[in-house]
Amino acid sequence: MNDHIAADLGGLEREVLRLVWRLGDATAEQIRAELQRPLKESTVRTVLRRLEDKGYLSHTVDGRTFVFRAAQSRSRAAAKAVKRIADWFCEGSVADVVSGLVDARMLDKADLARIGEKIALSKRGSGK
Repeated sequence: MNDHIAADLGGLEREVLRLVWRLGDATAEQIRAELQRPLKESTVRTVLRRLEDKGYLSHTVDGRTFVFRAAQSRSRAAAKAVKRIADWFCEGSVADVVSGLVDARMLDKADLARIGEKIALSKRGSGK
């Protein structure tokens, strides 16, 4: 992905990206049908191309139809966005970002348990 982060995306771009993550592979017509607002297919194609230019999507061609998919998982894109936030506000310390989330009570017990499991797996070398 380029240097873009989700904060660089407009509302329609974020909505389209969420739909592609949910659907997996998607055409402009499928995205248009899923959107909560009526848009021309050409508008949707423009948004999909912009997302591809920003590195969020890739496409293949099926006949004459472009089929889009996410260039990376939602969690990977989110991790990159958090890293940018850490760089901006915490001198690159992701640990400070997570500590801030804990201190602000933005993580519930289930979130903390899930993070603890991820940390334990990472320490054992599994990383998944």
